[in-house]
Parts: sequence; structure tokens; C-alpha cells
Amino acid sequence: MYLQLAVCPRRSGWDGADVVMPSVLRNRTYRHLFTAQVVSLAGTGLATVALSLLAYELAGADASAVLGTALAIKMVAYVGIAPVVGAMAGRVPRRALMVAMDLTRAVVALALPLVTQVWQIYVLVFLLQAASAAFTPTFQATIPQVLPDERDYTRALSMSRIAYDTESLLSPALAAAVLALVSYPWLFTGTAAGFLASAVLVVSVVLPRPAPVERAGGAYAAAVDGARLWWGTPRLRALLSLDLAVAAAGAVVFVNTVVVVRDHFHRSAEDVSLALGAYGAGSMAAALLLPRLLGRVSDRAVMLPAAYGLPALLVGAAVLTGSAPGAWSWWALLAAWALIGVACSAVLTPAGRVIRRSTSDADLPSAFAAHFSLSHACWLVTYPLAGWLAAEHGLPVTAAALGGLSLTAAVAAAALWPSHDPVPLVHFHADLPPGHPHLADAHPAAEGWRHRHDYVIDHHHRTWPKPVSTRRTGTRDARPRHRRRQTDAKSMNRVSH
Repeated sequence: MYLQLAVCPRRSGWDGADVVMPSVLRNRTYRHLFTAQVVSLAGTGLATVALSLLAYELAGADASAVLGTALAIKMVAYVGIAPVVGAMAGRVPRRALMVAMDLTRAVVALALPLVTQVWQIYVLVFLLQAASAAFTPTFQATIPQVLPDERDYTRALSMSRIAYDTESLLSPALAAAVLALVSYPWLFTGTAAGFLASAVLVVSVVLPRPAPVERAGGAYAAAVDGARLWWGTPRLRALLSLDLAVAAAGAVVFVNTVVVVRDHFHRSAEDVSLALGAYGAGSMAAALLLPRLLGRVSDRAVMLPAAYGLPALLVGAAVLTGSAPGAWSWWALLAAWALIGVACSAVLTPAGRVIRRSTSDADLPSAFAAHFSLSHACWLVTYPLAGWLAAEHGLPVTAAALGGLSLTAAVAAAALWPSHDPVPLVHFHADLPPGHPHLADAHPAAEGWRHRHDYVIDHHHRTWPKPVSTRRTGTRDARPRHRRRQTDAKSMNRVSH
């Protein structure tokens, strides 16, 4: 559902006031592209509500299974097609590609109200999401060239995250207002209008030429390096576990809300939008409050408690859907959905900071591409699981089972992410010759060349240290056992290469 775009400055002294600065909107090209993103997001939000109601009309109580499968198809398109299109984007004019994908999405949206069979939903959803999988990475690849200054680029990415949160808050409310006047098929018309407006805005600007790719092996090499970075960095492996925790809770909301509202509480279609809006309101509130909090505490201190809160909230959802509906339980459900939105946002918002801290500037594209694929792979698991469990075993079992998955993922994240997790590490290079550019500030030592800098996995640092506590200093030393005997009171985190 959410694409994590926010990249925050590497330094710990970052202030929350720097999250969004409207000065980047003075750039005409970026302003038009950002507006195109906002209007297409609004259209996508309308389609989310409309698709839920279409699935309920065709499948009734089995709508959760239909929605779960449709959303799984969306994830397959995101995970499988985006890397392919990313490799092709440098060979195709970006503006033409983005406009073509907007027009494709508009046509598919207009065709959705005409379907009469469930399998037709699946085909059209695949076409719609395949076009989105082509549009999104092309948009991401364009923004760094439109805004070459790193601070402007960071602000633009933060604004994109706020746009996603705003969409989750306002689109259900907009859908509810439309549904108060017309029937739900008209929501697809609004979706098409959003995509057409996006195409017009993209046509109105001249986009820069793509930068030449210097990495040997092209897109495949970038994907491999991104995967190696993620598996080699403990905090990034923990972030993947946190993505799974969020996906488990989010799947309950996005897949099962329509059945919870219509079948369990016997409420109207407008209340489906209200329930989804409660989730969006919680997510937006957290996104607005987190920057100040993150200026005072670490990312880990925010993300792990939020992840642990998700299974507790899902247990509450299981209790609510397993008991007789009433006025109090309806408001309790809205509160639970809002709190799930808060917790999910508290996990997702700092993710860009974690990735930025764990990656060299040259590897940022491959790192975020890997995160895009891996995080959506988590949703690919939880979306169909939420739908199939609800159809076969009911809503309480679904919420409890996915709560258990969320808890397991949160525990794994806590185990993978060390509580003491410094970025600069003293380490040794035994495999680089004297005079190598990477050794500019290094000093000779018995183990090789000794120096200290922000440690990330790259072609000079292939592995992460496996530190062992020392008795003399209480610090960690990653040197071989025979070298650790030579440690002194000033030893810090070290790794041999």
C-alpha cells in the first residue's frame, strides 16, 4: 500500500523542522511532477474503496478472498515488473513512458465497472498495477535529476511520504462524499480523471535525460548489490522483519475492512470509507508528530515499540469481531484501526533514515530498489493470507493469526537489531594496497590499515563485524581471537577484511 520514499539526512542532529520545506516547489518541473503524483494518488484511493465494493457485489461474504487475491496480484506486479521496467527506463523517453502508463491506468479504471465475473477483476487489476509498477520507479528515477541538490532531494522524498499519508486520510473521505451522491461505479470515473490529470501535468514539463549507468552489469548488478547490502547489514534485516509486522497488520485493515463493516456490523458502504479513513487519520497524525520525536530518540526506540503494539491491537480486533456488534464495539473498531495506523506509520516513517544510515550514496538507488521489492514481497504473503483465512475461518481467527505473525516479526526485528548500533566503526583493511584512495585517512597497524568512518556494506566492506564483548573495556571487538588478546582500553568496534 505504501511506498517508502522518505530519506532523511544521515546526521543524528537532524531536526524535525527539516522534514518538509516548500522551497522545492519553486522548481516548476518538480512542482508539476509532485502535483501529478498527488492527483494520481487521489485516484488510486478512490479505486481502493470502489474495488472493495465491487468485490462485495460480485462475491458477497467471500469478498475478502477476492480482495486478498487481487491485492496479491498487485504485489506480484510490483515485485516482478518494477525491476524489468527499471532496466528499460533508460532506453525509453521517460515522459512518454509515464504518460503512456497514466493513460493505460485511466482506461483500465473505466473498464472496471463493466466487469461481471471475478476473474475479470483479476485481469484488470494486473494491468492496472503493472502500469503503476512502470510509472513509480520511472518517477523515482527522475526526481534526483530534477533536484540534484541532496537537501532538496531529501525534502522532495519527505513530501512524497506525506502525500501518501494524506491520500490514505482524504481519499476515503472523498469516496464517502461521492457515495452520498452517486453509486460506487462513479468512483472509477474519478480514478480515471486523476490519472488523466497526472498525464497532462507530466506532458507540461521537460524532463532531464537519464544519467548514464556506470555500474558494471547494469540493473541486474544493482539488484544483486542491493540484496547483498540488505542481507549483510543487521539493522536492514531487522527493517525487513518490521516490514513484515506492518504488512500483517495492514492486510487485516485493507483486506477485511469491507467484510467487517458490511457483514459483521451491518453498516453502509459509506462506513467502509469511514473505517479506512480512521486508519489513515492515525497514520497521518503519527507522521506529523514523529519528526520531533525522532530528533530526541533513536529510530530503534520508536520503531520496535510500535511493532510490538501491532499484535496487541490485532488481538483486540479479534475480540471485537468475535463478539456481538454494538455501538460501543463500532467505535472501538474505529479506535483500533486508528491506532494500527499510528503504529504502522511509526514503523514506516523512520525506515528511510535507517536505509540512508546504512548505505553509501552510490548504493542508495539499489538499496531503495531492494527495499521496494522486499517490502512488497511481505505484502504479497499477507494479503492473500488475510483474505483466505477470513473466507475459510472467519474474522476473529484471521486477526489472531496475523497478530501472531506480527509478533513473531517484531521479536525477530528486536533480535536482529543490536541495541548498541553505532554507525562510525574503527576497522582494518588487510587487502588494500598502500596509496589506495579509500585509505586516505588510514594509519598502518599490525592488522593492516586502521581507520574509522561510517560503516556500510560496499565493495570495500563485504561483511559486517560479529562483535564480542571484551572484559577490559566493555566495548566490542570484531578481530580474530588471537588479535583480541592485543586489545587496549581504547579499542572500539573492529572488523578484519
